[in-house]
Amino acid sequence: MTRRTPGKVRGARVDELVRQVISEALVGMADPRLRLVTVTGAKTTKDSAYADVWVQVHGNDKRAERALEGLEAARGLLQQRVNAELHLRRTPVLRFYIDPSLEQGERIEKLIREVEQE
Repeated sequence: MTRRTPGKVRGARVDELVRQVISEALVGMADPRLRLVTVTGAKTTKDSAYADVWVQVHGNDKRAERALEGLEAARGLLQQRVNAELHLRRTPVLRFYIDPSLEQGERIEKLIREVEQE
């Protein structure tokens, strides 16, 4: 499936398309380090030089570290896929990060429960 972005479409639309393309590409990859990776967001810089991609990894910190290594190894293929499907003027360099939001949410819930119990 080819997705075309009209010349001036920016911001959230491009970010969501980048997230979708990477998510779909990961499903077909054979690397076992990428099995339990969920792409939660992407943010492309205004000049499209970079796209920061946030992922959640189901498992422990060691599994997350291995997943980031797998994503780094697959960066070139993922960038090619983004280029082929989105036809952006410039293909962004992908940078991968662990999304802390799930962990932060769990911490906040724990704190709320502690306060309610007091």
